[in-house]
Amino acid sequence: MNFLAHLHLSGNNDHIKIGNFIADAVKGKTYQKFHTEIQKGILLHRKIDEFTDLHPITKEINTYFTGKYRKYSGIVTDIMYDYYLANDWELYSDIDYKDFVADTYDLLMLNFRILPLRIKKILPFFIGKNRLMSYRDIEGIRSVLSAMAKYTSLPSGADFTIDIMQKNNDFFRNRFQLFYQELMLFSEKELSNLNKGNRIIVRKSA
Repeated sequence: MNFLAHLHLSGNNDHIKIGNFIADAVKGKTYQKFHTEIQKGILLHRKIDEFTDLHPITKEINTYFTGKYRKYSGIVTDIMYDYYLANDWELYSDIDYKDFVADTYDLLMLNFRILPLRIKKILPFFIGKNRLMSYRDIEGIRSVLSAMAKYTSLPSGADFTIDIMQKNNDFFRNRFQLFYQELMLFSEKELSNLNKGNRIIVRKSA
C-alpha cells in the first residue's frame, strides 16, 4: 500500500501513524530505536504490505501493469489504490478528507526531528506538492508516477498507467473496495495484537 492507506489504517494513534508513514525508510531491526508506539506503526506497515502483496486481488490487478513495469507493477497498483481510497474516502472514514490531510502534514512537521533522514529529505516536497490531496485527481496520479520515474527506479509510463486506469475504472474501483474491506479488518486485528503485546511475525524480509 502507499502513503494514504498506511496512514488511514493506523487508527487514531499519532505515533502509530508516524511509524506507518516512515516504515519504508526503516530497515530490519533498526525500528527498535524508535518510541514503542512508533515501532508498532512500523511493524503494522510491514504486515499491511505483506497482506497486500500476497492478496489475489492485488496479484490480479498487477497483471494489467506487468507488461510495462514488470517487477515494479505492484508499486503502480499501490499508488492506484490510494487514488480509489482518496476518492471514496467517505466510505472508510468519518473525518473530512481535507482535515485528515492537514492534520497529517501538521503531525509530520511537528515530529520532523525524529524522522529518518530519507523521510526528512522528501517531506518538504511531499507537503509542498500536496501529495495526499493530489491522490484524488487523475493528473495528480500522473504527477506522482512521473516524479517517481525521475527520482527512483520505477520505469517511465505515466501515460500508459492513466490510460489503463481510465479504461478499467469501474472494475478497478470495485476490486479495490472488496480488497480494502478485507485489509481494514486484517489491520484492525494486527493492531489489536500489537497493542496487546502479542508477537507479530513478518514473513517478508523488511
